[in-house]
Amino acid sequence: MGARAAGLGPVSAVVCNYNGERYLRACLSALFASELELDEVIVVDNGSTDGSVALVRAEFPGARLLMLPSNGGPCVARNAGMRAARNRWVLAVDNDAMIQPDMLGQLVAAAEAREEVVAVQPRSVYADETTRIHYNGGAFHYVGLYSLRNFAVPLAEAQGSGVIDVDGLIAICILFDREAFEGVGGYDKDFFILFEDFDLSMRLRSAGHSLVSVEDAIVRHSGGTPGISFRGDEYPKFRAYYHSRNRWILLYKNYSGRALLAALPGILLYELVWGLFTLRSGHLFAHVAGKLDFLRSL
Repeated sequence: MGARAAGLGPVSAVVCNYNGERYLRACLSALFASELELDEVIVVDNGSTDGSVALVRAEFPGARLLMLPSNGGPCVARNAGMRAARNRWVLAVDNDAMIQPDMLGQLVAAAEAREEVVAVQPRSVYADETTRIHYNGGAFHYVGLYSLRNFAVPLAEAQGSGVIDVDGLIAICILFDREAFEGVGGYDKDFFILFEDFDLSMRLRSAGHSLVSVEDAIVRHSGGTPGISFRGDEYPKFRAYYHSRNRWILLYKNYSGRALLAALPGILLYELVWGLFTLRSGHLFAHVAGKLDFLRSL
C-alpha cells in the first residue's frame, strides 16, 4: 500500500442500489448535503426493475450512474463502485442509509489521525427510532459470529466514546482506503449478502490494518433488504438460508484446520442451538438447504 499523504484528499461516495426507489431520494439528498463536500457520488445499480434509475436521472443529475446488467448482490455492486471511483478514499453507502451532515467530516478526521486505519464507520441508528442504535461494529467470536456492540441499545446508554478500535465493521456506511480494500480483494461475491462484511473485516485485520468506529458520527438506517433484514420481528426465511450457508463459507475461508478443530465444540453447540431456532421459527428446511449449498460449493 502506498504511503499516505498529509490529509486524505477528496472523497468519493459509492451507493449500492437494487430496487431502492423508496430509499434513494433520502440517501442521495443526504450525501449532497454533507458539510464536508464529496468529490463525486456514484450510484451502482444492480439491474433494478423499479424506478430507481429514472429517479436518479431526473432528480440527481450530479450523480454518476453505473449500470450493472443483473443483480449479482451488494458485493458485486460495491466492488464495481470502488473500481470506478477516482479517489483513494471512498464512502461506501447502502441505498437505505442517510448520513448526517457532519458525519463524513468526523470519519475523515478519524482516518487522518492514524496511518494504520483503513476503514472507518459511524454508528447506525434506526431511521424510525433515532435514539436507538442499530449497528455499532462488533468483535469476532470464534464460532464465526459477530459479538455486536450496543445492538438495539438506546444511544443514551451506549458504551464507548470518541474513536474506538473494533474487530469488524457493518456494511451500511463505511469510509474505505481503496488501496487497502483492493489489496485484500474487496468483498467476496460468493457471499451474495450476509457475512460479507465480517469476511472483509477479517481479511483487513489479518493484513495488519486497523478498523475504527466513530461513536458520535451517526448514519440513519431505514428498512434494509426485503426478505433478508431482521429488525426483531419474524425471522426471514432467506436470512436463515444465507446465515446457514455463509457462516460456513466464512469459517472454511478464514480458519486453518487446527483452528477449526480447536473451535469445533463451540461450533457444534452453536449449530445445535441455531438448528433448534430455525425449527421453532419454521425455517429448518432453509437452514438445511444453506448447509447443502455450502457443501456443493466445495
